[in-house]
Parts: sequence; structure tokens; C-alpha cells
Amino acid sequence: MRKFFLAVALLSIPLSSAAFAQEPARGGTPDEQKACTRDVQKHCRAVIDQGDFTILACLQQNRTKISAACDAVLKTHGQ
Repeated sequence: MRKFFLAVALLSIPLSSAAFAQEPARGGTPDEQKACTRDVQKHCRAVIDQGDFTILACLQQNRTKISAACDAVLKTHGQ
């Protein structure tokens, strides 16, 4: 779970596709990461550098504003 949110946080930082391709596999499927990346960028940008649990708390605080897809990912992971 923690690795999933770390991946979401890392995906919100612009990376070149070549550098991204060399990254080791992270938690969460690519579809799950894609579902929450925009929500993290939009609602939690200010806390990206404060750790995975802070990002999770931010997404939970913005639950009514996040996309249905990201909400479904959180629910899938028991959040």
C-alpha cells in the first residue's frame, strides 16, 4: 500500500519517458497509478514531499473532489 502511494507521488513529478522506463516496478498497477495521478497533482501538490501517508490523508480529505476512478482505487485498497 505504501509503495502504491509512493508511486503516485513519484508519477506526479515530471519525468522523461526514458528515465521512467528505467525505474523499478512500484506498487499499484499502471491503471491504478493513472487513476490517481491527476488527483494528486490537482489536490495534493503542496504535500507531495511530505510522505505517502500525508498524500493518502490529502486524497481522503478531498474525497468529494477526486475522480471516481481514484476513489475506486482507494476503496480497493481499503481506504
